[in-house]
Amino acid sequence: MSDTIDLLESIGKNAALRHASAEELAEVLSEANASEALLAAVKQGDSSLLSAELGHHPLRVNHDAHTGGHEDESPDGEPGEDPGDVPADSQLG
Repeated sequence: MSDTIDLLESIGKNAALRHASAEELAEVLSEANASEALLAAVKQGDSSLLSAELGHHPLRVNHDAHTGGHEDESPDGEPGEDPGDVPADSQLG
């Protein structure tokens, strides 16, 4: 895997490689003994195999579980009650 990361870094630093066609880049990577996943990603334009090689797991968001409250909910969970609010009939003035 570290070879793959090193090759990706080299591609990023080298403008000729960064802007090369898929065929040209695949040839250079093949000569550098790149992993099959990296070669497949370049040849097919599909990074999923490369992601698997690098151990990337897509972030899954659970939309049912959230930690924040609603804007109209007070800290104690009662809707519409804010401890900082003072009832209008008790205001001085």
